[in-house]
Amino acid sequence: MIIIDPGHGGFDSGAIGINGLKEKDVVFDIAKEVVRLNRELFNDSLEIYLTRYSDTFISLGDRTKLAKALKADVFVSIHCNQTVRKAAQGIEVYVKQRESRSEYLAEQFAIGLHEKLGFKNRGVKYANFQVLRETTQCPSVLLELGFLSNWEEASYMLKASTISGYAILILETLMNFLGYD
Repeated sequence: MIIIDPGHGGFDSGAIGINGLKEKDVVFDIAKEVVRLNRELFNDSLEIYLTRYSDTFISLGDRTKLAKALKADVFVSIHCNQTVRKAAQGIEVYVKQRESRSEYLAEQFAIGLHEKLGFKNRGVKYANFQVLRETTQCPSVLLELGFLSNWEEASYMLKASTISGYAILILETLMNFLGYD
């Protein structure tokens, strides 16, 4: 079973893009598209649960408790990046240090986002984020899918084709990782 965690929600908008786009909305759209495409293209091959199914705030602790309660096989938290430097662009994938399966999954996401979707690969990075720290029972990654502070990437995230591209890449990466060849 896979937990997809669309970051933020409710009063927590996350990053606000240079074009007014809210991180909570982009990542929720991607998560919903993952569920839809899993059903329509892959016949529900993967058992997927979201940490939120609407624009509501769910605490970080509750997100990780859900993963533990459902005995998740994989945890993927989806986010968008932001920085003061408007030229910054690309994707980053975070893991908690010294977890080889998480590191391998993170590398597969970083490679796919670069090679298949054309994003600059800023690499796999280590962080002590709560959602990574508290989901050690399974491989867990946090995806930063581009910078909302960058005009090009923020504009790209307005397109339905972008949302679908992210969703398909997430599904394919998870299927390969879990051995659904």
